[in-house]
Amino acid sequence: MRAAIYRGKGDLEVVEIAVPPVGPSEVRVAVEYCGVCGTDLHDVLDGWGVSGSIGGHEWSGRVVEVGSGVPLEVGTLVVGHPGSTCGRCEACLAGRPNLCEDRPTAGVEQSHGAFADYVVVDSNQAVTVPPGVEARAAAYAEPLAVALHALELAGVDPGHRVMVSGCGPIGAAVVAALIAQGHDDVVVIEPSPLRRDLAVRLGATVLEPSDLKTPWHPGIAVDEPVNAVIETSGVRAAAESGLAQLVACGRMVLVGTGMDFPRLDSNRIILNELVVTGAYTYGAIGFASALELISSGLLPLDDLIEPGSVGLDALFDTMVRLRSGEVAGKVLVRP
Repeated sequence: MRAAIYRGKGDLEVVEIAVPPVGPSEVRVAVEYCGVCGTDLHDVLDGWGVSGSIGGHEWSGRVVEVGSGVPLEVGTLVVGHPGSTCGRCEACLAGRPNLCEDRPTAGVEQSHGAFADYVVVDSNQAVTVPPGVEARAAAYAEPLAVALHALELAGVDPGHRVMVSGCGPIGAAVVAALIAQGHDDVVVIEPSPLRRDLAVRLGATVLEPSDLKTPWHPGIAVDEPVNAVIETSGVRAAAESGLAQLVACGRMVLVGTGMDFPRLDSNRIILNELVVTGAYTYGAIGFASALELISSGLLPLDDLIEPGSVGLDALFDTMVRLRSGEVAGKVLVRP
């Protein structure tokens, strides 16, 4: 089979490799679509990846082979849930398997993802897609699950004013989910013209980063504060300025990753009893909730997902274009 293998910073090689064998509890899936994630960009373009890895974790595909102890039928359309959990630790028992004590250390494990013709996963990591949902739409389940988890941690309801920092793939998913859930006061902070246009089409009000002001005193609020900030860009300045937009008792949820860490004003956090939390992947029902929302028809998937798809040979150039801001929506790879 063909696979795109990460060799080192800026080096992605498409080669023929052996089709992986299937164990008793595993399934082999022919990949239909796989989304390109911001993590994939960090791994390949910034050198965060582990040499020899195959990226791609936002995938849909059809089961072509099952292990001896697997009840799934060949031909079943599934999406990949990359997490594996112990089911026994405190986090798992609390319904937060994404924080399982046995989870691999993020960023240092050698992945075998879906930038390939086939992927082999344990059967409990293959989530059956509901009837009526096509493979292309189903591939959006993973990033949407990330967005829904961030909103759950933000604790927002339709009466709240919400700011989304960045309208890349995760930011756009957050905006679309908010609009689908009945929010009508969503503000997006985005410098890229393409992504600003996407945010408007999704139903948000758009501001430039330079439009945000920070009051001279940490106990003073801005004129139009927000109840929650969902920070998806991973940009230091975005998190720092976003904190100053919150109303008293507001929440900021950090979703975007980056190595240029922000310096958050602890005095502002104290004087306004703000809550700052991270959002890591998704909870126990994340994929089920995402697939339910996709199947509802409330999401403008034609806006969220780029038209067509790219092959493995075009993957690296596509990553470069995504990083440069030439592409606004989710790009799907079709191996």
